[in-house]
Amino acid sequence: MAKQSAMRYTRTKGDKVFDVVNGVLITIFTLIVLYPLIFVINASFSDPTRIYEVPLLLWPRGFNWRGYTEILKDKDILIGFKNAVVYTALGTVINLVVTTLGAYPLSRKELKGKGFFTLFFTVTMFFSGGLIPTYLVNQQLGIINTIWVMILPGALGVYNMILMRTYFQQNIPNELVESAYIDGANDMQLLWKVVLPLSTPIIAVMAMFYGVGRWNDYFNAMIYLQDRSKFPLQLILREILIQGKFGDSANQTLQGSAQAELMMIKLTLKYSVVIISSLPVLLFYPVVAKYFEKGILVGAIKG
Repeated sequence: MAKQSAMRYTRTKGDKVFDVVNGVLITIFTLIVLYPLIFVINASFSDPTRIYEVPLLLWPRGFNWRGYTEILKDKDILIGFKNAVVYTALGTVINLVVTTLGAYPLSRKELKGKGFFTLFFTVTMFFSGGLIPTYLVNQQLGIINTIWVMILPGALGVYNMILMRTYFQQNIPNELVESAYIDGANDMQLLWKVVLPLSTPIIAVMAMFYGVGRWNDYFNAMIYLQDRSKFPLQLILREILIQGKFGDSANQTLQGSAQAELMMIKLTLKYSVVIISSLPVLLFYPVVAKYFEKGILVGAIKG
């Protein structure tokens, strides 16, 4: 015991000073990152005429729900929210299925042509046909202006597949795989009953990556969708924030307002829509947070 006590690390005064400075810097950086979110939340609940009364808005000024009540009246926003949920949920499920079916074979040592297939997938990370050829391909497939144009073209993320493949290689013991084969399991049974139950962390991380990407995607909708009833929420949000456009129902509600009041109400609407569009991601992250660190630290990517 005495020997163990002698081997204990003794903290010096410099170590303590470093910890204090480090804590102060981390606190400052955290506040810098969090304040824009805090400001938007407070502004969405504030009286629009009082948002800029103080340099730093640390709490709502003149509590006001009007931005959120106007959102509930705007059919475009509600339809966009529903479309975004459908695109994200269905797209993420397809992403996970395709990524798993691509990553698992590449993780097996006995796969013939493994190097060729890995190279084939990797090349697509650096070279693509471009926007016009991609549009023509989607047009030939007949999926332009349909739900599938938002889902199928991005069904596989090669980098995510490589991460999942590496996780399978490093975290699924070969002894377990061999014993499953000895017991008569085929590859699909091995994947479903052995590999996937042991891969919850990487599946949760992939769901996070794909889900956030799907939810935030507006560019594909802007290029491939013409029917407004199919627009996702992010495209509606883009119109509101950049172009200042609101749905017909919101415009009718705001028509009777004075010009100055109209501008302030639109400002509150913008903040409220930002919060509504960010809420699903903020709620989803805590669900997968406990798996995130383990899943993302999968080690070096090997060839």
